[in-house]
This record gives sequence, C-alpha cells and structure tokens, in this order.
Amino acid sequence: MTPPRILRAGAGEARRVAELVATAFADLPQVAWLVPDPAVRSRIMTDNFQIFVDHAVEYGEIHLLDDHSGVAVWFDRTAPGPSPKDYDERLAAACAPYTQRFQELDDLFDAHHPELPHQHLAFLAVHPGRQGSGLGTALLEHQHARLDEAGLPAYLEASTARSRELYLRHGYRPLGEPFHLGDCATPFWPMWRGRFER
Repeated sequence: MTPPRILRAGAGEARRVAELVATAFADLPQVAWLVPDPAVRSRIMTDNFQIFVDHAVEYGEIHLLDDHSGVAVWFDRTAPGPSPKDYDERLAAACAPYTQRFQELDDLFDAHHPELPHQHLAFLAVHPGRQGSGLGTALLEHQHARLDEAGLPAYLEASTARSRELYLRHGYRPLGEPFHLGDCATPFWPMWRGRFER
C-alpha cells in the first residue's frame, strides 16, 4: 500500500486538524483531568486545539497526511513570536467552565519550556485506528530531516510512556524532570533533540 503523502495544511484544514488531535488524544489521562465531563470533552478539546492550530497556520507549520490519518503541528521558537490572537477570550469561550484548568496547563508548559532557540512540536497526533503503523515516525522524520540540515534542535512534551519511547527512538532525550498536571498520575515528559548549549 502506498504510504500517505505529507502536505502543508492551511486555514481550510484547521478545524479538521483540531478534530483529529482531539480524537487522537481523547483517552489521555491529562485530557480527562482538563475536562472531567465526558459529554462535553470532545467539543471543548477540539475548540481548544483549534486556537493553536489557527495560530500555527500563521506562525508555525502543520504537516498533515493526505488521508487525514495523522498530523504534526510545529512552532518556530528560534525567535520571540506573538501569542495566539485574543487568546484569553478564545480560551474562556472554548473551555468554560474548565478554563482555570487549561490556564494551569499553560502555566506548567510555560514554566518548563526552554528559552534556547528551537522548533517546538506542539502536537503529534495519529488517528487511534492507525496508531502503531509508522505514521508518527513518518511525520517526525519529515521534519527532522529539515531540522538536521539547518542544525536546529527540537523540543516537545511527551504525554504518555508510549509516546516517550517513540521520541527516545528518534533522538529525543529527557530535559529536566517530568511534571504533573493537578492530581493526574500521568506526567508530561519534557524532551529535547539536538545540541543543548547553555
């Protein structure tokens, strides 16, 4: 079977990308902590992810498999950039009544994010029915080839032990200690790929 091609997605695919990320991340313990009510979880997570996907259209890159089975959302952190437009308002509109939980997540990510120039892998998402088939690897290798050519490091936060193992196989290493969201037992693992010069 011919593997799917990797395309650069734009504004027209933003909603579909946000839905794919929400579907891929639906079973994460951190997601259940963020939105305890399963009846509204999918909608709230999709609306939240779309804030960042919309921002990536202008200030990042969205690598989408042409069959919409997987996506990687990257941000350029080699220089200071703007926050998502109207972020506080959009966050409250998307995440109420759980906005404070998402703000706690933002604060945790900000506190652990490295200041050195890098590319940030915000989301690597593969549809649950296609996970384990090499699609995540294809998306990673697509960007890593470009980063290696440019000599750029990359950073991410792994959200499961399984994804952490995937990233370890692709050259990422732990960056500091894992951190927890609220009383969620599963941590995030901050990880770095490439040279780390203080």
